[in-house]
Amino acid sequence: MIVLPEATREEPTGRSGRLTTATPTPVARLDAVTKTYGPVTALREVRLTVPAGGVLALLGPNGAGKTTAVKLLLGLAQPTKGRVSVFGADPRSAASRTRTGVMLQTGGVPPTLRVREHLDLFSSYYPNPLPVGECVAAAGLEGLEKRKFGELSGGQKQRLLFALALCGNPDLLFLDEPTTGLDVEARRVFWDQIKRLVRHGKTILLTTHYMEEADALADRIVVLNQGSIIAEDTPAQIKTRASGRRIRCVTRLATEELRKLSGALEVIRPCQDAQPGAVEIRAVDAEAVLRQLLALDPQLAEIEITKPRLEEAFLTLTRADDDSRNI
Repeated sequence: MIVLPEATREEPTGRSGRLTTATPTPVARLDAVTKTYGPVTALREVRLTVPAGGVLALLGPNGAGKTTAVKLLLGLAQPTKGRVSVFGADPRSAASRTRTGVMLQTGGVPPTLRVREHLDLFSSYYPNPLPVGECVAAAGLEGLEKRKFGELSGGQKQRLLFALALCGNPDLLFLDEPTTGLDVEARRVFWDQIKRLVRHGKTILLTTHYMEEADALADRIVVLNQGSIIAEDTPAQIKTRASGRRIRCVTRLATEELRKLSGALEVIRPCQDAQPGAVEIRAVDAEAVLRQLLALDPQLAEIEITKPRLEEAFLTLTRADDDSRNI
């Protein structure tokens, strides 16, 4: 178990269970940042604020600019225009780097060093590192301390990279696709560790292709597409605004009548083998649509309203943005 300093002041908890303050102080910023690589614009006038405490998930399709944004915040790249700051300073400064931990997709870890040797080495870089035993326990590496990195499985390597990111006891933790290669059980254990860190006041910037992971962990989501931020909100708000909720029911109304309902975004009839009259309606304000349905069809039956999935919202947002750019 990791022993971390408790938050200094308790406030109502957010969806991740973290202790929040009334006005969270930003720990990292991209201020009107543009980054180009020759003729390619990876980021375009991006304004991103990472508040203190909690998990901010940075999502986007391949090539959206996520990796570039992370590299800028880590000081591994410099903006073409705009300003980057971490803890109010240049991310390349020693003060910023000693308060930052990072787990990248490619760790560049020497394969011949043993797990314990890696942790001892990385811990020596920081002024107040966590005890190595706590890092081992947090990452689930017990019994593997003498194993060489090159002898570890893919999931075990991911766990060591996570332990290395933790060993400096960072205030800000960057996790880039952290659960790639982990099985379902290991992924759930990893999520529990993230929530534990957040409860103790840590700030986490997460990039992931697993929408379920972002939905489970993030207090706030930022969606990037083609170098620009196209959405930023809580997971619940992004899901509702982008793809609405779904009403499933059995009705005598014809499809054309259903499409005329105010607020109905999409009407889907199941396959021919489904129950007669079964229909699915996508709507932003499901209650308003349901009231119209009941007024037109008092015999409406088997009513079910379901929340949208983050994956649906993500696809809706990125496709709409792509379409608008192609007009």
